[in-house]
This record gives sequence, structure tokens and C-alpha cells, in this order.
Amino acid sequence: MDLKIIKYGSHILREKSIEVIEKDNIALIVENLFSTLKKEGGLGLAGPQVGIQKRIFVIDTSPLAEEDLSIPKIEKAIVNPEIVGFSKENGYYTEGCLSIPGIYENVLRPKNIDVRYYDINFNLIEESLDGIKARIFQHEYDHLEGVLFIDRLSSMQRKLLSRKLNRIKNR
Repeated sequence: MDLKIIKYGSHILREKSIEVIEKDNIALIVENLFSTLKKEGGLGLAGPQVGIQKRIFVIDTSPLAEEDLSIPKIEKAIVNPEIVGFSKENGYYTEGCLSIPGIYENVLRPKNIDVRYYDINFNLIEESLDGIKARIFQHEYDHLEGVLFIDRLSSMQRKLLSRKLNRIKNR
């Protein structure tokens, strides 16, 4: 089932999510997240973006992998993630967000991260991520913490975007 994307201005996007438990219908949540993500054309979608205040998100790099063969195709669900380590080396990458349509800005983030999370069967996964995988993971993880990519911009960048953000908020 396709879910409605919650847009910038909603308090839901600023709330911290709670852990997924085994009693939650994880398979249905994941199915709905992927269905919505594919319909909307993004690379990642977190529970809070569709009103599910749980620590879960999905990643699908298929749209990028089709354009650039050097990008690995990844399609996975991430449950109760933690970022347990960051590289000292940072890099800029242009980010956008389904909850903030039409705005794309360069965001500085660590290039490499170490993560721990569960798959949909509650198997613990620990891995090091780099490149686009690390970027998407950090962006979606931020949603679980009530943080938006625009929060990582300078005050001057946010001020320049204020008109566009107000238009999104007032729709």
C-alpha cells in the first residue's frame, strides 16, 4: 500500500522514533515503505516520513545504479539502526528529501561509517559503509532522530531557502 509522504512543517518529522519490536508487523511496514518509495522515486524512506514513528527505513539505490554502473544496487530494510563510528574524513554530496520536495543542497557528512542494525528477521548486522551507502544511511538515520538534512546546512543556506521551505510548509 502506498502511504502519504509527510511534508516539511509537520511536527512528526521532528519527533524521535521508538524501537521496532518483534511483535510489530515488520513485513507489512517494509512492504509499504518500499511501495511508497518506488512510487515517489527516492533512494530511501524512513518510517517517520509516512507517519510510522518506528526506527525503520528502507534503501533502494536502483534508480542511481541504472544510471551509473559503478553504484551498487542495494535494496534493503534497516531496523533499529545505530551508527557506532564515523570517519574523520568528511565530504559534500547533494541531498534531497521526499518530505522537502524540490530542494537539493550540498550537505557535509562523514564519508565512512560503522553501523549496527537488524534485518527484517531480527538478525544483527554490523558493517562499514562508504560512498552512497553511507550517505543514504546517515540521511535516513537522521529522520529517526527527528533531524532533517536542512538542519545540517549553514544558517545562511537555510535563510536563502526560507521562502521555499515556507511554501512547502503552507501547502
